[in-house]
Parts: sequence; structure tokens; C-alpha cells
Amino acid sequence: MICREMRLNGFPSKVFSCPSVRKIFVNIRPLNEFDSSAIDEHDLDQAEKNILLRRRENNIPTIRNILKRLELNKTSSEDVDKLKNELLKLPNDTHPRLWTYENRPKETLLCDQSKIATKSVEFSQVCKFNNMLRMHQLGNYTGQKSYYLFGKLAELEQALIRYALSILKQKQFRLLAVPDILPKHIIEGCGMPTDGDRNQVYKLDSGDCLSGTSEMSLAGYYSNKLLKENNLPIKVAAVSRCYRAETSGLQEEKGIYRVHQFTKVEMFSICSELESHDMLEHFKDIEIDIFKNLNLHLRLLDMPPTELGASAYEKYDLEAWMPGRQMWGEISSCSNCTDYQAKRLNIKYITNEGQNKWVNTINGTATAIPRLLIALLESNQANMYWFQTF
Repeated sequence: MICREMRLNGFPSKVFSCPSVRKIFVNIRPLNEFDSSAIDEHDLDQAEKNILLRRRENNIPTIRNILKRLELNKTSSEDVDKLKNELLKLPNDTHPRLWTYENRPKETLLCDQSKIATKSVEFSQVCKFNNMLRMHQLGNYTGQKSYYLFGKLAELEQALIRYALSILKQKQFRLLAVPDILPKHIIEGCGMPTDGDRNQVYKLDSGDCLSGTSEMSLAGYYSNKLLKENNLPIKVAAVSRCYRAETSGLQEEKGIYRVHQFTKVEMFSICSELESHDMLEHFKDIEIDIFKNLNLHLRLLDMPPTELGASAYEKYDLEAWMPGRQMWGEISSCSNCTDYQAKRLNIKYITNEGQNKWVNTINGTATAIPRLLIALLESNQANMYWFQTF
């Protein structure tokens, strides 16, 4: 599909996305057939506009320079490899409704503002009073940003997992148990880089990585598969530990708000290109139902281009009011990745007419335990006097 048709031997035809970016399509042809002039300059211009809209690092000038060198030396394997790497960095396209958002999300309040608590005991104090959490003096054997849950808080974690799964089962999701150790190409195929100084991925000596979310394992399960149109959409879910190398020194993200590993229930769908937006709305509605039933005060954010990850075409965040911290905190999100992941992981479907097409993938968080615990304990305090006198 990229109009600039580049014929490179062994070059994967599954690494691009969306109308403009999608058109920078690569066919597997002998290297001596490579014709850089076949690449439409207009499509590179559109891809560059999309990069600037998202305020990402602009690598289009680099791509243009490599293409110029390849025009002079069509057999340069070094430049071919460089071109592959640069094209893989291109983000997904951006939904047109987001073009005018600039860097601000569109907010929708999903609760009665007059009923939002303005005063509450902060989560860590509640846990200290009830001896339910330990984060201190763990550095000698688990490192910083680790935690232990005790007693009722540990029971609540398991109850929330079972609660989320019960709803997903009602919504016809199929539950999978997935691995937490994955090859790096699966993680990168989902849109998360594994190299560089600022990546969030834990890497093992074997070269494999710890999964940042079960979305990666679920997507990897379907890699290199050709599915049937009649079997779409597919909806699966998994419970897993999630590993993130990121840290934060922000006061509002103290405690278990941002940690190196946590438990999450993830939703994932494979569908056709005609179903992906409706599936995203379906995921969003499920998330809202899950958290409204927990007596949380919510707001929905339709995220702007600057807040989209490389794989996302559109994305919703769901935030809960955390009165002990006096802040809105993200507890869930869902993204429409269109065919971005499918092209990198080679996931296709065959239509009823016999045509092979790329699938679209959707992901969403049914529960991310640590932040949900914070929101629950700060929003549902029956008697603050106990804590105030502690």
C-alpha cells in the first residue's frame, strides 16, 4: 500500500499504517529492481505532517537522504537496513477528529460534580493504619518501586480481578493465560521500542524481554496467522503481571501509583478495518461500566495526537478522582491500533471473497490493580474520624 513502491529484497511488507503512511508500501522484489523514484513524494509529506502533529522525532529527512543514496547505489545493503529501521519508526496515522485538539484532550465528566469528595485520607495513610501495604526497606532485595500487599488489600486485589473477568465473560471474551517473557520482535511489533536510553522494557541476558502488558502476548499469539472473516471479531482477555522500567519522582505519583510491576486484566480484539472504531467504543463502554459499579467518580479523555503512542490511531483514557491526593489519576485506557501491529506481526484475514487483508487490533485495560486500589480506598471512606485520630 505505500504509493512510493520500493522493491527491496527481503523487505517486510507489513510495517506501515494508514492512508498516507500506509501508502509507503514495500513489496518483496529483487534488490536490482529497486526504483526509489517510484516513491511518491506527496506521501512522505503527509507522513511528515502526521509526525509533526504528534510532536514526535521527525525522521522523514533521514528517510529522504537514504533514498537519495539508494538512487546512486541500489545495491547498498547498509542503506537498505538503515531504511528499514527508519520506516519502522513511523507512527500510525491519526484519526481526523483529533487534528484540531492540539495538545489538549477532550474531556467528558461521567459523574455528578457536586458529589465528588473534596476531602479524604490519602491511600498510604489508610494502608498504614490497617497494616495492608509495605513499600519501604525493600531495596536490598526487590529494588525501589516494589510493594507487598497484606490481608484485606491482597484479598481486594484478587476480588477485583475476579470481578473484571466476570464482566468480560458476560461480554463474550475468551480468557487466555499468557507468558510474561517474550522475544523482542513481538514487543517491538506492538509498537514499544526495546532499545535506547528511554525505553520502558526490561531485557534479559537471553535477549528476550519482560512483557509490559498482556496485550503483547495476546498479539504475539496471533502473529503469522491467516484468520477467516467469519471468525471476526475475536475478543480475548488475560490476567498478567506487567513490567515497566519507567520511574517517576513526581509527588503525585508516589507510592504504588507508578511501580515497576503490577497486575492487570487486559482486553484485546482482532477485527476487520470496518469494525475497529466500533470495537474501540465497545471497549470504552465496558471500562466505564466496570468502574462506575465501584462507586468511582470518572472522567473520559479523548486523547490528542501528542498523547498517542506510536501504534495508536485513536485512544481514550479513563481517569478517577482520587480525593486523598486531590487529583485525577488514569486508571484505564483503550486504543485503536488499526493495522499498525498487524503489519508488523503479520496477522491477516481472508475475506469471504478470497481476498487477504490486514486485521485491525484494539486493546484496553479492564483493571490495573495499584491505581484502582488507590481510587477505591480514597473514594469509599465511611468514617474518616478513625484515620484522623490515628
